[in-house]
Amino acid sequence: MKARLLRLSDQLRESYWFVPTIMAVGAMLLALAMIYIDSHFGSEWMDGLLWLYAARPDGARSLLSSIGGSMIGVAGTTFSVTIAAVVYASGQYGPRLLSNFMSDRGNQVTLGTFIATFVYSMIVLRTIRSPGESGVDTLAFVPQLAVLVAMILVLCSIAVLIFFIHHVPMRIHINSVIEQVGERLIVEIDNRFPVFVGEPREEAHDDPGIPPAFRLDAPVEAYARRTVVRSKDTGYIQLIDEDRLIQTAAKHDLVVRLQYQSGDFAHHGSVLAEAWPAEQLDEDVVKALRGAFALGSRRTALQDLRFLIDELVEIAARALSPGVNDPFTANSCLDWLGAALSDLARRDLPSRLRADEDDALRVIAHPISFAGFVDQAFGALAQYASADMIAGKRFLDAIGDVALSCDDPNRIATLRLQVEAFKELAGGSLAGANLLAVQDRADQLLLALAEPDYQRRLRDSPAWLGGTA
Repeated sequence: MKARLLRLSDQLRESYWFVPTIMAVGAMLLALAMIYIDSHFGSEWMDGLLWLYAARPDGARSLLSSIGGSMIGVAGTTFSVTIAAVVYASGQYGPRLLSNFMSDRGNQVTLGTFIATFVYSMIVLRTIRSPGESGVDTLAFVPQLAVLVAMILVLCSIAVLIFFIHHVPMRIHINSVIEQVGERLIVEIDNRFPVFVGEPREEAHDDPGIPPAFRLDAPVEAYARRTVVRSKDTGYIQLIDEDRLIQTAAKHDLVVRLQYQSGDFAHHGSVLAEAWPAEQLDEDVVKALRGAFALGSRRTALQDLRFLIDELVEIAARALSPGVNDPFTANSCLDWLGAALSDLARRDLPSRLRADEDDALRVIAHPISFAGFVDQAFGALAQYASADMIAGKRFLDAIGDVALSCDDPNRIATLRLQVEAFKELAGGSLAGANLLAVQDRADQLLLALAEPDYQRRLRDSPAWLGGTA
């Protein structure tokens, strides 16, 4: 249930109807409150203010009708401009970035402001009465305070319109798009590591806590004690309820091995997880374990760091395509990827073995490795950056920045492999002076990474520090 609620919350955040609906309902309540105050306390208080005067029924109707008509027209224009900007941005930068623009709070509040002003004006307009309108003895009624609030809402709408005109071009600027994705990636890294599903355990090569049924050399009789949890839906795994898995496994004394991670695609009948021992499970337990997985039609950034990395890689790859040929946009993506992986390099990644509060093994998850993230970012982008000298040099600079944050020899070895592979790719894609420039930068980086004091060498090298493309 928690996984589905979190997915629903994310869907509401990306919808164009939720915030405007809330603001429209608020406008209705505000209109009713102002009408109530006017009907019970009157408008005599306005006579003491020189800069205010009471409106007549015909004038109030004309004013509110103009406000309502103009607001719904501006709301339609705002929506059209927003859709046009979204279509342009998704076509230029990638369709997976569509959700980033849909979730923009500024656009939602702008649309909601105009709709709320329209709704408010229509409700107040309905209460205005002229003398004798509904009968001979009917008195005139003009909610003066409500009309004054309508004027204030118009001024607020004008201010919001000015903000919107400034906000849209700024929002679709490529640097702003990259910054938003990069900042969210860094925030998610900070939120997720080192804390992950359950409490991490120290993992040995042959951890005795792992049940025999989950070992590679599991005997047939041990394998038979596993029970599979199959998916009843088809789509991308958007979220895994970590707490529910741990609590369910602890309650029924189970060990659960996950077959998928957030961002993977699963179809109807896919094995989401395996649980041991089989005799501890019944249909209710299987249903509870299945309920920890929330599937949808697309990947999201709720728990999927790889999705955010892929967004930056996609923008960079499009920028380096022959039809666009914009290496400086790719450089911006590489800068943010380097910043994110530098932050990740300073963190301890959790073991794939997750324990409960009593230090009992409960979940065996997919291994999370620094090498996997490096390959997801630099490995996927290497084939594109290796064909451009400007992007190629920045690619190596980004790896060098990550190396400055590494203290683990295994992680440095991973970076060395990426540099060597990139140098080989560049040899097949570049020629002449461009190839020499990239190979020289790669050789400098490899030479520094081969030394124990590689961080000092990178910081002190004038050629390295002064050679940023």
